[in-house]
Amino acid sequence: MNRDAVLFHLREAKEELDRTIGEIENDQSYDYAEFHVAMSHLYHHLNTAWNGRDASAERHRECIQSDFDAWRKFSSDADLLLNNDDA
Repeated sequence: MNRDAVLFHLREAKEELDRTIGEIENDQSYDYAEFHVAMSHLYHHLNTAWNGRDASAERHRECIQSDFDAWRKFSSDADLLLNNDDA
């Protein structure tokens, strides 16, 4: 696992989550469009932390478009996905 890359993306996700919570709590004009952008950013970093966890530091630094596109997608790892049978 590439701990540096994972930590970078988890910290970015945490920062976005903290910011989003603060804005929802304190800004009555916060709307769906802002929420959509924030959640897209949050999921990008969470998904990249998971999907790019085994990529080398060099690959993360270079991050070609196909890596970016693959890493930001929702995981297809069944162990991460909750379904009705798990409840």
